[in-house]
Amino acid sequence: MGLLLAWRKLTRLWNLLISKLRVLSQFKAFRILGKALRRIGSWLNPRRYISLLDWYIIKKFIGTYIFSIFLIITIAIVFDFNENLSKFTQYHAPWRAIIFDYYANFIPYYSNLFSPLFVFIAVIYFTSKLAGNSEIIAMMATGMSFRRLLRPYMFSCVLIAATTFYLNSYVIPHGTIIRQQFEARYRKNKTNTAAQNVMLKVDKNTVAYIQSYDKEMKRGFGFSLDKIEGGKPVVHMTASEIQYDTISESKYHWHVTNWKIRTLSGVHEKITTGAVKDTVIQMEPADLVYSKGQQETFTSPELLDYISKQTLRGSAAVKQYEVEFHKRIAMSFASFILTIIGASLSARKRKGGMGLYLGIGLALSFGYIMLQTISSTFAVNADAPPMLAAWIPNIIFTVIAFFCYRQAPN
Repeated sequence: MGLLLAWRKLTRLWNLLISKLRVLSQFKAFRILGKALRRIGSWLNPRRYISLLDWYIIKKFIGTYIFSIFLIITIAIVFDFNENLSKFTQYHAPWRAIIFDYYANFIPYYSNLFSPLFVFIAVIYFTSKLAGNSEIIAMMATGMSFRRLLRPYMFSCVLIAATTFYLNSYVIPHGTIIRQQFEARYRKNKTNTAAQNVMLKVDKNTVAYIQSYDKEMKRGFGFSLDKIEGGKPVVHMTASEIQYDTISESKYHWHVTNWKIRTLSGVHEKITTGAVKDTVIQMEPADLVYSKGQQETFTSPELLDYISKQTLRGSAAVKQYEVEFHKRIAMSFASFILTIIGASLSARKRKGGMGLYLGIGLALSFGYIMLQTISSTFAVNADAPPMLAAWIPNIIFTVIAFFCYRQAPN
């Protein structure tokens, strides 16, 4: 009996010890987990990478960038309004449309278009001020390298590049549609709203033809559709009129009027006719009429979808869309390249101030924008790869940035 009681006490003590060990092991696991989380938090903490000096430069950079945009765009609005005032008055444009439809979309479009210029001006201006006040000399005296000095510049460029890409890809295309509609209505800018003798491949073995098409009415005349298999026509459809269904919940719905379908099978032929027919044809009004600047009205996902669809159709009028898509990506990296050039040119303290280097910076910025336009036009009109054409300005100015960086003070 005594041995039994002793065994029971020993068992209870053992179980108690095991439970204590489990509690301790759990506590240790939580402690290890807490250490891991604290270490991850320290890695993700911006203060680990951005010091007080970095915040000072970032605020100077972003502040000067926004101020330069505000200043130049304000001047641009004054000149644009003065130039178009007679047209606004002549065509009775309401003030609400002028402000919210035109200038509310004018500002982001041109701010983003000349973003490389604003970045360059901002970097040249405030870096020259830092150098003129001997602040960069003081930083270098503490052992800071020029490479380390560029860190806050690069953080600022990440913010600017991300904003530029988002605006270019998703926001500005919608605003461009509204602005172009305003210009067509109140400035009477000529837009292409009709097409003649349009032929396009709507499926792997199917070709559509429209003799004349009106974009405004979304209506075409003299329509035919041919399906070919094994090099021989098997179905030939004709219609006197074709109308796009704008109220359908899905795409590619058309109404054809006075239609006739000839189905060929060897030497046999079957003819079917009718007055009105609803049908699905893999084409949209945007595929039939191209207007100048149409690629700027597509978001980046829409551009990719359109390029893929037109490539499958074998369309030749797809290069401007490919150039636009690659240009949006390449333009986002321009802020990094031009910032390195600007900081390298203006970081050294010189007699005579920043006038010379501001002029060099402006010349390089306009050179970048001009080269971007020339390369895009060359890619569209010549047989050049669109991706290479969009990246040529960045490639050339990367070489210039590397040369300037090597000449920068260390």
